[in-house]
Amino acid sequence: MKALVHTCCAPCLIYPLEVLNQEGFNPEAYFYNPNIYPEEEFARRKAAFLDFAKTQQVKTHVAEYNATEYHYAVTEKERPGRCVSCWDMRLLKTAEFAKEHLFTHFTTALLVSPYQDIEAIKTIGEKIAAGHNLQFLYRDFRQGFRQAHKRARELGIYCQKYCGCKCSLEERMAKI
Repeated sequence: MKALVHTCCAPCLIYPLEVLNQEGFNPEAYFYNPNIYPEEEFARRKAAFLDFAKTQQVKTHVAEYNATEYHYAVTEKERPGRCVSCWDMRLLKTAEFAKEHLFTHFTTALLVSPYQDIEAIKTIGEKIAAGHNLQFLYRDFRQGFRQAHKRARELGIYCQKYCGCKCSLEERMAKI
């Protein structure tokens, strides 16, 4: 079965890829992240994603960087509203791509992060899947987060220090 995995970054793809392969899926990875700020950070994450996917022989799909999409979709600056709008935008685009390219299932590597609200992501994914006649593969991948990031560091894969958006970068910088 073909499954499309929305991918936010290479480290977060490691564990979901392993699980989906074990479950008998043929996963392909979709990098759609107009939320990432600045554009140089987007390029760095995209390069790390492509390099890792190549080592794993995973077919990749990359949407062009378009920060305007993010700014139109996300009007709230505060969490959780900002995050919910962002997840909705990215999962909707992933489902549209999946439908157009004849995938039957989709999921997201966001489900690996202990910093994300996976119940909200599950709700969004299932709602979007129903509207596109797809299956949302909800998995709580969080148990693999630490080991995947450890492996990423061992492999020299770039590990970012913030979610991706300008607001999350500013929040991180305020804590330093």
